[in-house]
Amino acid sequence: MTGVAAPLAEDGLVPYPAEFAERYRRAGLWGTRTIAQEFRATADAYPDRPAIVTPAGQLTYAELDRRTDRIALGLAELGLRPGERVLLQLTNHAGSVLAWYGLLKAGLVPVSTLVQYRRHELAETARHTEPAAHLLEPDYAGHDLVQLAADVAAGQPTLRYLLTLGAGPTPPGAVAFSSVEARGPADPVAARDGVERIQRSIPADALAALQLSGGTTSTPKLIPRRHAEYWYNSRAYAEAIGLDAGARVAHLLPVVHNAAIVCGLHAAHSAGAAFAVAPHDDRQLLALARQGTVTHMMISPPMAKVVLASAELKAALGGLRVLTWVLGAMPAELIEAFETGSCRVTQMFGMAEGMCMFTPAAAPAQLRLSTVGTPISGLDEVRVYAPGTERLVEPGQPGELCCRGPYTIRGYYRAPERNLEAFTSDGFYRTGDIVVEVPGTGAGRYFALADRIKDLVNRGGEKINAAEIEELLARHPAIERAAIVAMPDERLGERCCAFIVLTAGAAPLDVAALRAYLSALGVAKFKYPERVEIRAELPMTSVTKLNKAALRAEIAQLLAAGR
Repeated sequence: MTGVAAPLAEDGLVPYPAEFAERYRRAGLWGTRTIAQEFRATADAYPDRPAIVTPAGQLTYAELDRRTDRIALGLAELGLRPGERVLLQLTNHAGSVLAWYGLLKAGLVPVSTLVQYRRHELAETARHTEPAAHLLEPDYAGHDLVQLAADVAAGQPTLRYLLTLGAGPTPPGAVAFSSVEARGPADPVAARDGVERIQRSIPADALAALQLSGGTTSTPKLIPRRHAEYWYNSRAYAEAIGLDAGARVAHLLPVVHNAAIVCGLHAAHSAGAAFAVAPHDDRQLLALARQGTVTHMMISPPMAKVVLASAELKAALGGLRVLTWVLGAMPAELIEAFETGSCRVTQMFGMAEGMCMFTPAAAPAQLRLSTVGTPISGLDEVRVYAPGTERLVEPGQPGELCCRGPYTIRGYYRAPERNLEAFTSDGFYRTGDIVVEVPGTGAGRYFALADRIKDLVNRGGEKINAAEIEELLARHPAIERAAIVAMPDERLGERCCAFIVLTAGAAPLDVAALRAYLSALGVAKFKYPERVEIRAELPMTSVTKLNKAALRAEIAQLLAAGR
């Protein structure tokens, strides 16, 4: 793969105002080190403790530190320069963690895309970020990532390297990540000195990584995370859930996702704890638990259903101290199954843009069951506004959650027009979530999720922007109008239902036809509609606005009736 180097200036970044940056640093929230330097400090403090645990084994902090030093200098020797960006499409294993820290130590900027992404999503992300390299797993079973990389590179001249991680032969023109590590100096002292030279040139407030916002449209919303604030985000979360050097944090959601980085990898490594990682699979979780006691774990609806049905899994997780629920209303049976004198079931709510809330283990069970908690930082600022305004609502009344603080971004990457809509006049991020502040909860402010303004479908944690799929369906010659709505699903929380008005004389379309159509456009499979309802017309709230509430109610009624 060949190409040209992209400009390295941090253009398109919205800075934290100087007075806020000074406040966060003066309060001891932001440090002066990069993420690589923060990790190095932990590795020096706990060299012999496990840093990564997988079903197949583990690496100590010293081993992870040495190997990622070598990877970093191998990347530099290959020709990648600090500040250049690297597209990631990786699954859950130790190699992904090695790659993450190796990239950061080389001064490179990971662009955390999903392994499920296809041409439709990835080509636009590449155009927006101008990456120098694409790191992927050629043996991924979901679809052909190597061919996808070739398609993306054909339209993106900045891409110079295809890097591959995992088993199997290296595709022509690609560089195996194992050979990158071999390029680095074998002498650990020389490797460490080389990495330190790179890191000394990187300010603590420089761009560290680019995350993608859930439910991105065809023009991606890229979230710039900076070294000091990103590490603080994880450290604050680690303190909230009570991590210490003896903890083992299991994580089954995608490893380079923001949730995995903040609440798993960096949280564990800010405290000297072990990050235990495996694919989202019951057998892998069981194998992971057999590697050593899991003390902290985040659980989503699909895995909760599996765990609650398995006496073997519940027994294997008997050493849990904190089990954290994400994505929707917490089932009461989770508290019944895991709540003990030594374990608490809690809730967590967060977003790649920053804001994290958590229900503390000491909170009454009713608050942990019914709210998503309270912000994790003392300098988090929360306002609940009447939607579309900057007018506060009273506690107990629903309104849009707006937030500002030491790890919440001040703007999307290279998106000045979108930032005008996404942020208030004084820098509060408009989350698009409708919340109710629970009155009378004492010193903490607890919030319950009530609804959402953003037109998203949350399918097992992957957020799908309804407008994106509607726009694509509207190009189909047989479709006059389409509406995508969330339909309830016991396993995944929500799935996509497409309500469609056909063009005059067009033959009916079914799920298979829509899937074939979207597949030809290179759209990720998790975004495909999983039910189709043909209608003569769609309900409207005005001449131009669809009545999505009526459609959601209709599909919920159909499902409840077993139709």
